[in-house]
Amino acid sequence: MDSLLLILMLIAVLGVGSQWVAWKFQLPAIVVMSIAGLLAGPIFGLMNPEEAFGDLYRPFISIAVAIILFEGSLNLNFKEVRGLGKPVFRIVTWGAFLAWILGSLTAHYIAGLSLAVSFVIGGIFIVTGPTVILPLLRQSKLKPTPAKILKWEGIIVDPFGALLALFAFEIILFLSADGRDATALLYFFLASLFAVVLGIVFGKVTGWMFESGHLPEFLKSPAVFVAVTTCFIIADEVKHETGLLAVTAMGMTLANLGISSIKDMRHFKENISILLVSTVFILLTASLTRDTLIDVFRPEIIGYVLLMLFIVRPLSIFLSTVKSGLSLREKTLVGWIAPRGIVALTVASYFATILADEGFEGASLVTPLTFALVFSTVVVHGFSIGWFAKKLDLSSEGSPGVLIVGSNRFTNSIAKVMKELDIPAVVVDSSWDRLNRARKEGIQHNHCEILSEQTEYTMDFTPYDYLLAATEYDSYNALVCSTFLPEFGRKHVFRLPKQGDSGDHIVDIDHTIGGKEVFVPAEGLEELKYKLKSGYVLRKTTLTDKYSFADYKNDRDDETILLFILKQSKQIEFFAEDMEATSSAGDTIVSMTPPSKEFNKIQEKLEEKRNGKS
Repeated sequence: MDSLLLILMLIAVLGVGSQWVAWKFQLPAIVVMSIAGLLAGPIFGLMNPEEAFGDLYRPFISIAVAIILFEGSLNLNFKEVRGLGKPVFRIVTWGAFLAWILGSLTAHYIAGLSLAVSFVIGGIFIVTGPTVILPLLRQSKLKPTPAKILKWEGIIVDPFGALLALFAFEIILFLSADGRDATALLYFFLASLFAVVLGIVFGKVTGWMFESGHLPEFLKSPAVFVAVTTCFIIADEVKHETGLLAVTAMGMTLANLGISSIKDMRHFKENISILLVSTVFILLTASLTRDTLIDVFRPEIIGYVLLMLFIVRPLSIFLSTVKSGLSLREKTLVGWIAPRGIVALTVASYFATILADEGFEGASLVTPLTFALVFSTVVVHGFSIGWFAKKLDLSSEGSPGVLIVGSNRFTNSIAKVMKELDIPAVVVDSSWDRLNRARKEGIQHNHCEILSEQTEYTMDFTPYDYLLAATEYDSYNALVCSTFLPEFGRKHVFRLPKQGDSGDHIVDIDHTIGGKEVFVPAEGLEELKYKLKSGYVLRKTTLTDKYSFADYKNDRDDETILLFILKQSKQIEFFAEDMEATSSAGDTIVSMTPPSKEFNKIQEKLEEKRNGKS
């Protein structure tokens, strides 16, 4: 393929298409992207981006790495890190250090790399990035302790692996090069200090412009993109490789300023960064040669991967968590799960070229070694985490859960029915008074403001796939749904119908705002609460081969309000606007039934019992 435009189109289509396929079929995205890139590049020879881009290839990869590292550092708020507990602290400090030393020695003695190259890539391979680990956690539904450890390890260590590799590279370069004096090393540390200061300044200026209103909303994402690339390039021009340090400092500064606009920068992360991750991964895998793929199967590389999987990772976790309070089962699971992702591959590719330019022995093996480790860990850990967690009894099995916002008579009733059906459900409210009834009835509850940034770190969202906003305020329900749309998905976010004569008197809400309305024709929370007070009951009806959904609809009272269907597959379908409900034998329908019908059924049963006795 000769046309650069066609190559750009193919890279974008394969990158975003791979993300969609991974989402649709619940597969690790990095595996799908790897296969797509390999098919388009070395296997079928449709393109070779490195040759096509020429001199632009390396600068593009460098900027992409900078933005990906900025994204990772944007999650590092020191206030949240402080309260993570002893196991997480141990793993991200001593555990990371042990993983670096053990991984570097393994690369040297098993894979045959020089010590210099080994200690550089050893730093990179401590990274278990959030772009890989977070989707796996959602998919496997781990219990809170292991989920929290794996999540925060990925977030905290993500930006530091590249920095560890950077410092190792410069120190080893100084120690191994002839004719270098301490001036070169001093210059590097001064340049690093300049990069940190530059990143802090860019972070503070960007935060100030966001908070003071000097940037309109439509310019915020482009402004962050320009600021990150400018910060990276200035630092990199002063001293190569220090640009990574500058953007990390910039992201951490923004994360700790406490500004309300941090959400806007996370939108930047969700949009620009995901696109970059997709395209860069296709670029890197499509640029691999067939010789590199053959090198992946060399005995020393296979041996290195096996030792990293079965010795280095478990040993670093077990040693760093001695007397930390973790159980043996939790240590075993955390010691097994360590998928390397896009950060490891992109940063390793970045350093592979630099190490080769400096003439280090074994630099040519960095790319196949990295690809082998990344692909192996993602496949092995991605497909084993759920099974292994169940074997260790560390998986929250059962139906997908429901997060219910707002505690009242109706939400408590629906949460109680879900509990009876073994559906994980939690009622969230910022008022202890409103939560009092839920507490008395034994309903799982959480006292927090769902829109608070702190809630993201104090509450585990892993068990919950659906969100139902059911407070008395229509505008608040819509706001909650809009806020959580990116996390739960548009099809899994619901709100009560707008109220007629109560609430905040919203006549109309744009169809693009908030989630779908449920439980129509009921007119909001007040009507639902009134119906319960007047004798309506929540009823469960299980369909059979002889009693179909059509039969149920014919038999039900006209005033019955359909709530949701629990499928045999454990999936939940809420009765929402424009929903075409389908149900089959084994499914359970939950509804609010008028008291008259329920009373008649009770009377019929009592009559049957009397007749039986007589």
